[in-house]
Amino acid sequence: MSVIRVALLSAILCLCVPAAIPAHAADEPQLVVVSFDGAHDNALWQKSRTIADRTGARFTYFLSCAFLMTREQGRTYRVLGQKAGRSNVGFAPSAEDIGRRLDHIWSARNEGHEIASHGCGHFDGARWTAAQWKSEFAAFSDSLEKAWARAGRLDDEPPGWGGFIGEEITGFRAPYLSTNMAMMRALDEAGFAYDASGVARGQALPQRRGDFATFDLPLIAEGPRNRRLIAMDYNLFVRHSGGLETPSRSYAFEERSYRAFRRAFDGEYAGARRPLQIGMHFVEMNGGAYWRAMERLLSEVCGLPDVACVTYAEALARLAHRGSGGA
Repeated sequence: MSVIRVALLSAILCLCVPAAIPAHAADEPQLVVVSFDGAHDNALWQKSRTIADRTGARFTYFLSCAFLMTREQGRTYRVLGQKAGRSNVGFAPSAEDIGRRLDHIWSARNEGHEIASHGCGHFDGARWTAAQWKSEFAAFSDSLEKAWARAGRLDDEPPGWGGFIGEEITGFRAPYLSTNMAMMRALDEAGFAYDASGVARGQALPQRRGDFATFDLPLIAEGPRNRRLIAMDYNLFVRHSGGLETPSRSYAFEERSYRAFRRAFDGEYAGARRPLQIGMHFVEMNGGAYWRAMERLLSEVCGLPDVACVTYAEALARLAHRGSGGA
């Protein structure tokens, strides 16, 4: 999905909601929100949790639920309008792999991280109906409910797992950042608190419509010509190397990305203090350049005065409190 198309859709959606939650600039903490799409590779689960422990950051993991079922188990997964057993991102290779992922999910949740939804099969839903979106949301919940059994570890299911599914998974990011108004209605009706699929020209406060909010990833200046792009590792990967792995330039790409992240942070920290959002994936593109840039930023800023590196759910709660006149 092109940046222009995403930005235009985001702009259209913003016409449907009231004014942004107000900020009070320098008397409010600077929020930094880092999220991961996919949340599949178990080694990267461990790596991200280690980074969080070292820096004090708390992350939002947008989980693709196809990784909570094997290909055989996934034959029962179906979205309206799609063939049964299809997934654009594949499935888990084994029950053991699912079990390790579940351990990471539950440990991360207990460490203060947020688990949110990235759907299941990573389909482009730009033309989906509300019924199709609802079927995807239902498949996501169903996959979590059956996950411990599918891993062959039903006896290990934590006592609070059901409440976690029903009460704590309140955020969504659409695959490809591809959305429509039917999705927004379906999310609202399904009881989600927010969507984080939008794109804005720069840093932006979430927009509210009743109890539902939308977050927009910012376009940030990057590279020698300060051209803007979405603050997401995949977009950096495409700009830097055309989407082709080029590990020989990994450290140069890291430096460019770090400088872009740091410039965006510094502008807000010294200015309006709108949340800085950075989107990552569970893939270390270009030799890990973007993960290293992200880790450098968090190592430097999460301990600064009046800075909080938080999840989307916590950011939403803090901003709502800020908007109500709280400290």
